[in-house]
Amino acid sequence: MKRSSGVRLCAAVAVSALSFALVTGCSQGDAEKSGTAAKALSAAELKKRIIAAGEVPGYQVGPVPAARAKAITTDSAPCRPLVRVMSALPPAEAAAKTDRLAMENPKKSPSAKPTSLDDLDGKKFEETMHRSLDRDVTTVTLASYDGNGAEQALASVSAAVKACGSGFPAQQAGTKVRFTKVAAEKAVDTGDGAAAFTATMGSDDGDAAPVHAEVVRLGNTLSVYFTSNLGAMMGKKAYAVSPEVVKAQQAKLK
Repeated sequence: MKRSSGVRLCAAVAVSALSFALVTGCSQGDAEKSGTAAKALSAAELKKRIIAAGEVPGYQVGPVPAARAKAITTDSAPCRPLVRVMSALPPAEAAAKTDRLAMENPKKSPSAKPTSLDDLDGKKFEETMHRSLDRDVTTVTLASYDGNGAEQALASVSAAVKACGSGFPAQQAGTKVRFTKVAAEKAVDTGDGAAAFTATMGSDDGDAAPVHAEVVRLGNTLSVYFTSNLGAMMGKKAYAVSPEVVKAQQAKLK
């Protein structure tokens, strides 16, 4: 089965997470919500506020695997906030940050019967592979800023979505790929401000691989979400940033 460079890049980002070993906060007043007189939370404080195992129904939560944490880079300066978000990084350098990976539990069909892959024809084999990989993998990154840094970092994402709509070249671990388009999306949670987008990777053979991201500001803290689903990409099935993950994380910050 032929694979495009875009899907291979997604596989490096998403499939590597399939075998990883699994292992509350409050508002601080109007000054922090405005982001203008706030002091950044420490990494230790952020770790108390990020989702943990057992806190997102239907998902396994654990450390971010090294393979998924490999940074995506681009020579296009206006688009760098986007590739940082897709690399489990805040859109701009932060005073402190921490991260987690939330992986959706495998989907099970009630009528499915155990079948050896050797007994499947080409089409059924492909469908079975798509189903087995059809699970959202979402990186969650919390980042805290001094002063109005969080507002400025969020603004850089909104500006990048507008500037990079027609796409841009990127690289990850020596693999070159082109994002053919970037489009704004509706955020799951808007907090004190939010930006969400889809970035689509393309290839010469026509395959397209969309990935989804969202950044939410609450006071001087940014929650950065990056979701990939290899099975959905391969089956050309729509998906989005995992709403269960966003809702669980934002609730823990309030």
